Amino acid sequence: MTESIRKSDEEWKRQLTPEQYAVTRQRGTEPAFSGAYYHHTATGAYHCICCGASLFLSRDKFESGTGWPSFTQPAKADALDTTPDYSHGMTRVEVTCRRCQAHLGHVFGDGPPSTGQRFCINSLALDFRETAGE
Repeated sequence: MTESIRKSDEEWKRQLTPEQYAVTRQRGTEPAFSGAYYHHTATGAYHCICCGASLFLSRDKFESGTGWPSFTQPAKADALDTTPDYSHGMTRVEVTCRRCQAHLGHVFGDGPPSTGQRFCINSLALDFRETAGE
């Protein structure tokens, strides 16, 4: 695992757009169906917008109908951290980047049979890097 990245709020604000900062550092959520990667189908990997860590592969992306990019599993078993989230009167599991603690979205147990998981991730938290193959 790569070393953890810690920055001040001011450093993150200089690096990120206001929208990226709101989602990744303030645990916000982009509006459903608005993200750049919702209908995205290119081959490659999705990286953390904050630190560049590889988070998800395009082969694990699926159409969930929820309005956010959804994945069946992370690119690597140790890429993410999960934490119970009881905000907004709901019980969910928050997903964060293990390397920089960026808020990415949530994981639910209603995914396709391959894993049964649906990682529901904000496009604003991701940076896509195209590859010729996976």
